[in-house]
Amino acid sequence: MMQNESNKIKYHSKFLFYYFFLSIVAFCLWPLFLLKPRHSRNFRWASKFSVVITSVLNVNFKLRNGEVLAEDRGAVIVANHQSSLDVLGMLSICKVAYKLTVAAKNELKYVWPFGLAAFLAGVIFVDRSNPKQAYKALLTTSHIMVQQKTKIWIYPEGTRNKDTTKFMTFKKGAFVMAVFAQVPIIPVVYSPYYFIDKEKHIFKKGHVIMQCLEPIPTKGLTLDDVPELIKKIRDKMFITYIQLTKEVLDNLTADSLVTYTHL
Repeated sequence: MMQNESNKIKYHSKFLFYYFFLSIVAFCLWPLFLLKPRHSRNFRWASKFSVVITSVLNVNFKLRNGEVLAEDRGAVIVANHQSSLDVLGMLSICKVAYKLTVAAKNELKYVWPFGLAAFLAGVIFVDRSNPKQAYKALLTTSHIMVQQKTKIWIYPEGTRNKDTTKFMTFKKGAFVMAVFAQVPIIPVVYSPYYFIDKEKHIFKKGHVIMQCLEPIPTKGLTLDDVPELIKKIRDKMFITYIQLTKEVLDNLTADSLVTYTHL
């Protein structure tokens, strides 16, 4: 493992810039979103600003097999979740997945101005503690995916995973949505953030590969099939994650590698 010099000021400054710039973008865009409130294409406006953020942070997101996202159809996109920076990767694919929205936990609705802009951009907030509201959201997402041919992005782990050796348990919400609407599931796998070390306060330049897997159909499946569907997709994603990890680490120089626990 390469020992790198800790720089607490640089580390925190990068993340402060990231959160501050996101807030400024949200504050500037929400009036524009009022022209077409709750329209999924509003995300394309936000994606234009993500280029500025990734340039300043010196982080490059590389999308592979992105053509599976371009097809004009509804789908559920599931991705592994490692960092708040994952949002930048998600925004970067808006130029490919033209109609895209996100399902997020209800608490984010009250984070101003981000929550307001997200609501107007079409983000679907789900209160998992309220079964009636969750069922209503289920009907809403089904309509959005089937009638409007919109893709819904979900992180099935539910929160950021700090363990580089395994995925967290996948929650069933995303898979229930897909089966309920009978739309395919498109897995997207992020490679590890090898250039960031929270404990040592290191944030160097780097790249993240976003690998799109082939769509998994759900036509004909029922809710009884959800547990097996989750295991199938989680296993496929983790195998891809291992492959991406090996590829990324094998192509790094010693100076580029911050720290990493090998699988």
